[in-house]
Parts: sequence; C-alpha cells; structure tokens
Amino acid sequence: MALQEEFELQGNWLFKYRSFLPLIILIIGTALYLRTEIYPETFILEETPYEIYYEMFALIISLFGLFIRIYTVGHTPKNTSGRNTKQGQVADTLNTTGMYSVVRHPLYVGNYLMWLGPAMLTGHFWFIVAFTLFYWVYYERIMYAEEQFLRTKFGKQYLEWSKNIPAFIPNFKNFKKSNLPFSWKKVLKKEKNGLFALFLIFCVFDFSGEIIENATDYNYFLVGMCVLTGLSYILLKYLKKRTELLNELNR
Repeated sequence: MALQEEFELQGNWLFKYRSFLPLIILIIGTALYLRTEIYPETFILEETPYEIYYEMFALIISLFGLFIRIYTVGHTPKNTSGRNTKQGQVADTLNTTGMYSVVRHPLYVGNYLMWLGPAMLTGHFWFIVAFTLFYWVYYERIMYAEEQFLRTKFGKQYLEWSKNIPAFIPNFKNFKKSNLPFSWKKVLKKEKNGLFALFLIFCVFDFSGEIIENATDYNYFLVGMCVLTGLSYILLKYLKKRTELLNELNR
C-alpha cells in the first residue's frame, strides 16, 4: 500500500478511537503527578507559595483551549467540523470563516491546549514535551485523512482556501468574520461535557495530591466548579435527550 493511502487509513482509524488518547495522557499524567506529590523535590514550585499560581495558569491554558472549541463550534453549520460516521467523513459545506480563516484545524488546537493543562500539572517538563510530540504524531494522521476527504469533495475551493491557512499554528492576520451567528444552543449541545471534564480532572488531581500528603487543604474553587459544571452537564444531557429546547435549524 502506498504511503499516501496508508496515512489516510491510519487517520480514519485513529479518528474513530481518538477518545483513547486523553485516557492515556490522563493515566500517565496522574501517575507522574502523584510521584511529584510524594517527591516534592522533583518540581521546583512544589510546596511553595507559587504552586497555586502555576496550577491556575495550567487551568487557564485548558480553559483557553475550550474557548477555542466553543467559538469554533458556535459558528459552524450542521454536519461540518470533523464529523465522522461509520460510513466515513461528513462535511456538507467547507468552513472557511471564523476560526477556520486563521487555522485549518481549530478544534484540534483547542484539544491540545485543553490537555496541555493537565500535562503541566505533573511538573515534569519532559512529559509536556513527550505529550506534545505524541499529540503531533497522533493527530497528524487524523488531519491528513480529513484533508484528503475535503480535497476530494471540494476540489479547487479547498485548495484555494488551504493555500494561505496554516494547519495548526493560527495566523490571525487572515481572520474573516464568520458567515453564521454564534449559536449557544449548539455549543451547549455539543460541548456540554468539555467544561465538566476539565474541572473534574483538575479536581481529581487536587484531591489525590491532598490525600497523598495527608492534608485537607483542598482547592474549593475547583470543587465548587466541578459540582456546578457536573449539575449543568446532567441538566443539558436531559434537555438534549428529552426536549427540543437545544435544537436549532441547520445547526
């Protein structure tokens, strides 16, 4: 099999099982975080007044990644933005405005930043580098498969758009306002789990660290946000399944 076809097959397969990447990162990251708590000398900021600021900075990085996803999804029409079914890739139209005018894969940029935060909590620089390289190799195949599909379906339109838009590192000088208004309904329906998962992960790290240290100095901001976003997730899940409240035509 030619390398081009092999990359495309690998990308489509990895897309279907892309939810396993965060689990791998989470398992390894949690183990390293607990090791840092047991051996605080391995991280220069551990058990210093600056530790809390570092943790909040990591949270801000993750929230910024979520913001990118929310902004992107909120401005996209139905059946676009990396939709994939058992039958293959789906894209009724080509997104070229909004976040798609500055980077070709804004959702994956958002994903990277969301998971960079927990990776930073480990306090291990080499793990952050390893995570970045692994993410690059993993998603490079997925992006390749998606672009092959879009190139085949949209032809010259795709080539003209992609010629000046970088794949992963945004170039904001190309920004064009989205053709569609922002849809909170679509965001609440599609991204409801992201915010809860983010605060849950940070809360679990905080709790596990305190347990290791036999302490109870919990970050109550994280606890409160975890409870609030968890309840919001349950409510939105119910509204999505039992009502039409979050539905919107062509979104």
